[in-house]
Amino acid sequence: MKNKNVFRIFLALTLLSALGWAAQDLVSAVHGTVTKLDSGVKAITVKTKDGTEHTIKFVDKTTVHGVKASSGETATGANDFAHGLKEGSEVVAHYTAKGTEKTAVEVDDVGKEGIKSVDGAITHLDRAGKTVAIKTADGTEETFKLSGHAAADAGKEIAKGTEKTTKVTLYYTEDAGKKTVHFFERL
Repeated sequence: MKNKNVFRIFLALTLLSALGWAAQDLVSAVHGTVTKLDSGVKAITVKTKDGTEHTIKFVDKTTVHGVKASSGETATGANDFAHGLKEGSEVVAHYTAKGTEKTAVEVDDVGKEGIKSVDGAITHLDRAGKTVAIKTADGTEETFKLSGHAAADAGKEIAKGTEKTTKVTLYYTEDAGKKTVHFFERL
Protein backbone atom coordinates (compact mmCIF):
# COMPACT_ATOMS: atom_id res chain seq x y z
CA MET A 1 0.00 0.00 0.00
CA LYS A 2 2.84 2.37 0.85
CA ASN A 3 4.50 1.68 -2.51
CA LYS A 4 1.28 2.55 -4.36
CA ASN A 5 1.02 5.89 -2.58
CA VAL A 6 4.68 6.71 -3.27
CA PHE A 7 4.13 5.81 -6.91
CA ARG A 8 0.99 7.99 -7.11
CA ILE A 9 2.80 10.95 -5.55
CA PHE A 10 5.75 10.44 -7.91
CA LEU A 11 3.39 10.24 -10.91
CA ALA A 12 1.48 13.36 -9.83
CA LEU A 13 4.70 15.35 -9.35
CA THR A 14 6.00 14.17 -12.71
CA LEU A 15 2.79 15.24 -14.46
CA LEU A 16 2.74 18.61 -12.70
CA SER A 17 6.37 19.15 -13.61
CA ALA A 18 5.68 18.29 -17.24
CA LEU A 19 2.70 20.68 -17.33
CA GLY A 20 4.83 23.44 -15.83
CA TRP A 21 7.56 22.83 -18.43
CA ALA A 22 5.02 22.94 -21.27
CA ALA A 23 3.50 26.16 -19.93
CA GLN A 24 6.92 27.80 -19.92
CA ASP A 25 7.53 26.80 -23.53
CA LEU A 26 4.40 28.48 -24.90
CA VAL A 27 5.24 30.83 -27.74
CA SER A 28 3.95 34.39 -27.65
CA ALA A 29 4.43 37.13 -30.22
CA VAL A 30 4.93 40.88 -30.17
CA HIS A 31 4.70 43.31 -33.13
CA GLY A 32 6.69 46.52 -33.03
CA THR A 33 9.83 48.43 -33.93
CA VAL A 34 13.39 47.49 -32.95
CA THR A 35 14.66 50.35 -30.79
CA LYS A 36 17.89 48.79 -29.56
CA LEU A 37 20.37 46.06 -30.51
CA ASP A 38 22.57 44.88 -27.64
CA SER A 39 25.38 42.67 -28.91
CA GLY A 40 26.75 42.22 -25.38
CA VAL A 41 23.78 40.12 -24.28
CA LYS A 42 22.57 39.28 -27.81
CA ALA A 43 19.18 40.94 -27.36
CA ILE A 44 16.86 43.31 -29.17
CA THR A 45 14.37 45.72 -27.67
CA VAL A 46 11.02 45.92 -29.46
CA LYS A 47 8.65 48.82 -28.81
CA THR A 48 4.96 48.16 -29.55
CA LYS A 49 2.33 50.69 -30.72
CA ASP A 50 1.19 51.20 -27.13
CA GLY A 51 4.74 52.13 -26.05
CA THR A 52 5.55 48.91 -24.19
CA GLU A 53 9.16 47.77 -24.61
CA HIS A 54 10.11 44.09 -24.74
CA THR A 55 13.72 42.92 -24.46
CA ILE A 56 14.14 39.61 -26.25
CA LYS A 57 17.33 37.53 -26.26
CA PHE A 58 18.62 35.68 -29.31
CA VAL A 59 20.04 32.14 -29.15
CA ASP A 60 21.75 29.98 -31.76
CA LYS A 61 18.38 28.44 -32.75
CA THR A 62 16.65 31.81 -33.34
CA THR A 63 15.54 32.15 -36.97
CA VAL A 64 15.00 35.44 -38.79
CA HIS A 65 12.82 35.85 -41.90
CA GLY A 66 12.60 38.74 -44.32
CA VAL A 67 16.04 40.32 -43.88
CA LYS A 68 17.91 40.93 -47.11
CA ALA A 69 21.59 41.80 -47.00
CA SER A 70 22.71 44.58 -49.31
CA SER A 71 25.16 43.59 -52.01
CA GLY A 72 28.64 43.41 -50.58
CA GLU A 73 27.39 43.12 -46.99
CA THR A 74 28.32 40.11 -44.91
CA ALA A 75 26.75 38.76 -41.76
CA THR A 76 29.71 39.70 -39.60
CA GLY A 77 30.19 42.42 -37.03
CA ALA A 78 28.92 43.39 -33.63
CA ASN A 79 25.23 43.05 -34.54
CA ASP A 80 25.73 39.73 -36.36
CA PHE A 81 23.58 37.99 -33.71
CA ALA A 82 20.50 39.83 -35.06
CA HIS A 83 20.91 38.34 -38.56
CA GLY A 84 20.77 41.73 -40.29
CA LEU A 85 17.99 43.38 -38.29
CA LYS A 86 18.61 47.07 -37.58
CA GLU A 87 17.26 49.70 -35.23
CA GLY A 88 14.03 50.92 -36.83
CA SER A 89 13.15 47.51 -38.33
CA GLU A 90 9.45 46.64 -38.00
CA VAL A 91 9.32 43.09 -36.63
CA VAL A 92 7.15 40.37 -35.19
CA ALA A 93 9.13 38.53 -32.54
CA HIS A 94 7.95 35.06 -31.47
CA TYR A 95 9.37 34.17 -28.07
CA THR A 96 9.16 31.92 -25.05
CA ALA A 97 9.31 33.30 -21.54
CA LYS A 98 10.78 31.87 -18.38
CA GLY A 99 10.11 34.28 -15.59
CA THR A 100 10.86 37.74 -16.96
CA GLU A 101 13.39 36.53 -19.56
CA LYS A 102 12.13 36.31 -23.14
CA THR A 103 13.99 34.16 -25.69
CA ALA A 104 13.40 34.63 -29.43
CA VAL A 105 12.30 31.55 -31.34
CA GLU A 106 11.66 33.40 -34.61
CA VAL A 107 11.80 37.05 -35.66
CA ASP A 108 10.09 38.24 -38.85
CA ASP A 109 11.06 41.54 -40.48
CA VAL A 110 7.63 42.80 -41.60
CA GLY A 111 8.67 46.26 -42.82
CA LYS A 112 8.51 47.26 -46.48
CA GLU A 113 11.81 45.49 -47.19
CA GLY A 114 10.84 42.43 -45.12
CA ILE A 115 8.47 39.54 -45.62
CA LYS A 116 5.30 40.12 -47.63
CA SER A 117 1.88 40.95 -46.24
CA VAL A 118 -1.70 40.89 -47.49
CA ASP A 119 -5.01 42.02 -45.96
CA GLY A 120 -8.24 40.11 -46.36
CA ALA A 121 -11.19 38.32 -44.80
CA ILE A 122 -10.76 34.69 -43.81
CA THR A 123 -12.88 32.39 -45.96
CA HIS A 124 -11.50 29.08 -44.66
CA LEU A 125 -9.32 28.09 -41.70
CA ASP A 126 -8.07 24.53 -41.22
CA ARG A 127 -6.05 24.39 -38.02
CA ALA A 128 -5.33 20.66 -38.31
CA GLY A 129 -4.28 20.93 -41.96
CA LYS A 130 -2.43 24.20 -41.22
CA THR A 131 -3.99 26.20 -44.06
CA VAL A 132 -5.88 29.46 -44.30
CA ALA A 133 -7.70 31.03 -47.25
CA ILE A 134 -8.55 34.72 -47.48
CA LYS A 135 -10.47 36.95 -49.86
CA THR A 136 -8.63 40.19 -50.59
CA ALA A 137 -10.24 43.59 -51.24
CA ASP A 138 -10.15 42.99 -55.01
CA GLY A 139 -12.07 39.71 -54.59
CA THR A 140 -9.10 37.40 -55.17
CA GLU A 141 -9.06 34.30 -52.98
CA GLU A 142 -5.66 33.00 -51.89
CA THR A 143 -4.71 29.93 -49.85
CA PHE A 144 -1.64 29.86 -47.60
CA LYS A 145 0.15 27.25 -45.52
CA LEU A 146 0.41 28.14 -41.80
CA SER A 147 3.74 27.79 -39.99
CA GLY A 148 3.59 26.07 -36.60
CA HIS A 149 3.52 29.43 -34.80
CA ALA A 150 0.81 30.85 -37.05
CA ALA A 151 -1.36 27.74 -36.60
CA ALA A 152 -1.04 28.06 -32.82
CA ASP A 153 -1.83 31.79 -33.03
CA ALA A 154 -4.92 31.00 -35.12
CA GLY A 155 -6.19 28.97 -32.21
CA LYS A 156 -5.70 31.88 -29.78
CA GLU A 157 -6.71 34.79 -31.99
CA ILE A 158 -9.74 33.44 -33.83
CA ALA A 159 -12.67 31.88 -32.03
CA LYS A 160 -14.34 28.90 -33.65
CA GLY A 161 -17.39 29.94 -35.57
CA THR A 162 -16.05 33.45 -36.36
CA GLU A 163 -13.35 32.35 -38.81
CA LYS A 164 -15.22 33.56 -41.90
CA THR A 165 -15.95 37.01 -40.49
CA THR A 166 -12.45 37.82 -39.31
CA LYS A 167 -10.40 40.40 -41.23
CA VAL A 168 -6.64 39.91 -40.93
CA THR A 169 -3.22 40.92 -42.18
CA LEU A 170 -1.15 37.86 -43.08
CA TYR A 171 2.67 38.11 -43.00
CA TYR A 172 4.18 35.44 -45.23
CA THR A 173 7.20 34.19 -47.14
CA GLU A 174 7.10 32.64 -50.59
CA ASP A 175 9.38 29.81 -51.67
CA ALA A 176 9.00 27.95 -54.96
CA GLY A 177 5.44 29.28 -55.31
CA LYS A 178 4.38 28.14 -51.83
CA LYS A 179 3.20 30.89 -49.50
CA THR A 180 3.75 30.25 -45.78
CA VAL A 181 2.18 32.53 -43.15
CA HIS A 182 4.44 33.22 -40.16
CA PHE A 183 2.16 35.64 -38.32
CA PHE A 184 -1.20 37.32 -38.67
CA GLU A 185 -3.03 40.13 -36.96
CA ARG A 186 -6.72 40.83 -36.66
CA LEU A 187 -7.75 44.11 -38.24
